[in-house]
Amino acid sequence: MSNQVQTVNNGAGGTGGSGEASDSGRDGAVPGHGAVPGAAGRTGARPTMKDVAAKAGVALKTVSRVVNSEPGVTPETAGRVLGAIEELGFRRNESARLLRTGRTATLGFIADSWTEPDHVAVYQGLEGIAREQGYLMYAGSTESDPAAEERLALAMCARRVDGLIIIPAPGPHDYLIPEIDAGVATVFVLHQPELARADVVLPDEHGAAHAAVAHLAAHGHRRIGFIGGPADGQRAPLRDGYLAALAEAGLAADPAWQALDAATLAGAGLPVTAVFCASQALTRAALHTLAARGGGPAAQGRVAVVGFGGFELADALSPPVTVVSYDPVLIGYTAGELLIDRLAGLTAPPRRVEVPVRLIARGSAEFPPPGGSVPGAARW
Repeated sequence: MSNQVQTVNNGAGGTGGSGEASDSGRDGAVPGHGAVPGAAGRTGARPTMKDVAAKAGVALKTVSRVVNSEPGVTPETAGRVLGAIEELGFRRNESARLLRTGRTATLGFIADSWTEPDHVAVYQGLEGIAREQGYLMYAGSTESDPAAEERLALAMCARRVDGLIIIPAPGPHDYLIPEIDAGVATVFVLHQPELARADVVLPDEHGAAHAAVAHLAAHGHRRIGFIGGPADGQRAPLRDGYLAALAEAGLAADPAWQALDAATLAGAGLPVTAVFCASQALTRAALHTLAARGGGPAAQGRVAVVGFGGFELADALSPPVTVVSYDPVLIGYTAGELLIDRLAGLTAPPRRVEVPVRLIARGSAEFPPPGGSVPGAARW
């Protein structure tokens, strides 16, 4: 689609040939053109398509075809129109476009927090495809407050955004059903929403947890904990992957190990020798607690840590942090692609797209538990 004059400039060749439609003679030319009877006399007024038509010596419909990248205009005529557009500084009236098409060429993005690097990266990926497709972006954040999310999403809908991309706060999202039914394309990212009627783009959470637990088990750990934060639906795929990997390895799944938090790591008699943390924030909290506890590389009984999601300076800590990583920019771009499909008329059932993950071993998990050994490897 084309929603900006800049987009027209990138591909204004038209169809060429001699069989194009004519609005006022061939190519919509206006005999005796040259003067622009409207623009010069309207002090402070913005140039209109009529001004462009007069300047280029073509019919108004020809200018419309060029601006909207429609066929039926020769390259020579399109060149004259684009030259007039540039000379006059014409910009299309998007309000008039809304009245005509019902579309605003705007998208809304709702982040949880702008302090989370992943959320900024998702926005960057989304912004990339929005720019390619000629969309303007609105953006805001909720700080995980469901009420704030609802207010922000409905405010964007009231401003007639064509689509929404949301990093969902915990809680139901049925408030969006009327908006989706009314035609607002919606895609959720990073977390599974409590709404089954929208597309969603996620990292492979089940696979990430499975890879982390399998990695820890391969280094001899048998008591592996899960630091997952609140036991809500957003963490369910990670918890399921954790439990599946324990089962495959023939390891116990003590319920107490599944309800750990970072503070638990500070206590005496810690029941686990390794933990998988379900987010960057939880990983950072666990590492902070372990550092205060004295869990450095030389400490007895130190805890192995694998985090979900890479974070800044994870490779610069001592030891560097082992993570299961994914690409949040790709998540944003993929969400944008799904949204564009919906806006183009796709009516398929809601889609779930999982972006691949990969485990990056750096040192925070690659050692055996106290008194144990890594199969086939020397202890260190």
